Amino acid sequence: MKITNANIWTKELGFIHGGISFSDTIEQVGAVSDADALDAKGMYLIPGFVDIHVHGALGHDFSDASKVGNEIIARRLVQHGVTSYLHTTMTVSEEQMVEIAKTVDCDNRDPNRSGCVGIHLEGPFLSYRKRGAQHPDHLHAADYPLYCKVNEISGGNVRLVAVAPEIEGGMEFIRLAHEETTVSLAHTCAEYDLAMEAFRAGADHVTHLFNGMDSFLHRAPGVVGAAMDSGAYAELICDGLHVHPSVVRAAFRMFPGRIVLISDAVQSAGMADGNYLLGGLAITMKNGRTTLADGTLAGSNITLLDALRNAVSFGIPLEEAVKAATLRPAVSVRVDHLVGSLEPGKRADFVLLDKELNLHSVYHFGQRVELSE
Repeated sequence: MKITNANIWTKELGFIHGGISFSDTIEQVGAVSDADALDAKGMYLIPGFVDIHVHGALGHDFSDASKVGNEIIARRLVQHGVTSYLHTTMTVSEEQMVEIAKTVDCDNRDPNRSGCVGIHLEGPFLSYRKRGAQHPDHLHAADYPLYCKVNEISGGNVRLVAVAPEIEGGMEFIRLAHEETTVSLAHTCAEYDLAMEAFRAGADHVTHLFNGMDSFLHRAPGVVGAAMDSGAYAELICDGLHVHPSVVRAAFRMFPGRIVLISDAVQSAGMADGNYLLGGLAITMKNGRTTLADGTLAGSNITLLDALRNAVSFGIPLEEAVKAATLRPAVSVRVDHLVGSLEPGKRADFVLLDKELNLHSVYHFGQRVELSE
């Protein structure tokens, strides 16, 4: 198949006028001509979104270890242009971690379901004081054998693991795990010096920058300052609630080429206001804001397409926002050989957006997804 007359994003040149030829993988990008090709009429053609931090939607949570729930979430994700994602857990019991690992399907090639490219363990190796919406009863010392057990059961598919370096075993965990998977500093009280030590030990990622960590202060820059100085990738929840638009703009300047947009969506995403669960904790959504009973923010209700649009509306150039929602997340969790950019041999996963950034169409494994939402 071929698509022509698109404003197509390329890793090397940015946006160019051209097209794409593909089967289930990409064959050619750039000068593509064919009388029978689909005319994109100048729309943006960009890689499918890669959401490396998403917990759920439509009343389902990946932490429930439900194959039916997993499929429902994956079907909604692809409806919004997310063609790849990490199956993201919360802080749950060891037994539940094992059950989650058993349910993850990274071999699915159904074009109507987003493709799981691995697992993101956001917990249980986190700080009690900075736990946020993580379940306090299941917080755990940094346990490398437990990580290995879950990773093995999943088929070696843990791509991202969160850890607070100050907890028992935290620094040793980072030293042991970083060669196998991306290690992210998260839900942590770490000060600048300790965070720098963690980055030197092998961490190279930060979970939802500014959230779940001490503030960036001029005499105490904390994890934010250490991540900036170390060259780490930094996730950003661009929903207008977790991070002020001014700080979004500042983050893109502080972390040039290293901001990763995430949704951090939870089971209330796509649902009406009401009461839901997140990793076993009661949450409430009201007017698009989801919180614990004490008012603590508990994930978001956006899609990665929403994050892209929000970033652009906050003043981030479109090309920067595209990179942050596609290529950078793929690179940060080491799946960029499969997805994240439009290059020959990679999966034919891409979306077409009109000039107002409305979703026109989604292609996954080269098949056009029937959009119902």
